[in-house]
Amino acid sequence: MKLASTISRLLLGFLFLVFSLNFWLHFIPIPSPPAGSQAANFMGAIYMTPFLTVVKVLELTGALLLLSGRFVNLGLTLLGPIVVNILMFHLLIVGAGYELPIVMGVLALVALLGRKDYTSVLLTK
Repeated sequence: MKLASTISRLLLGFLFLVFSLNFWLHFIPIPSPPAGSQAANFMGAIYMTPFLTVVKVLELTGALLLLSGRFVNLGLTLLGPIVVNILMFHLLIVGAGYELPIVMGVLALVALLGRKDYTSVLLTK
């Protein structure tokens, strides 16, 4: 389980590093959602404010923490709500493109389960 947790942590960190840097550097083209759709309205709302920039800074910070192996619990804490929001966006708003969000969710869960010190604190009364 330790090896699976480490691999999951590194893959999750790499995914978030790539997609957070893509926000500023635009090296992966991301298609826009259809105009007038709920996804387009949602993305338009968060692109017009500093909200998405803050999320991308948190993603980058969490990714660097996961990749460095230091303060992994903090990295998982920063990225956990972001993973849930990505999943909910694809499930409830877009209604498609579930593959990568599900992979991210599984990687996050496996990385979390490998942190017995962290999960025991989270699950205590």
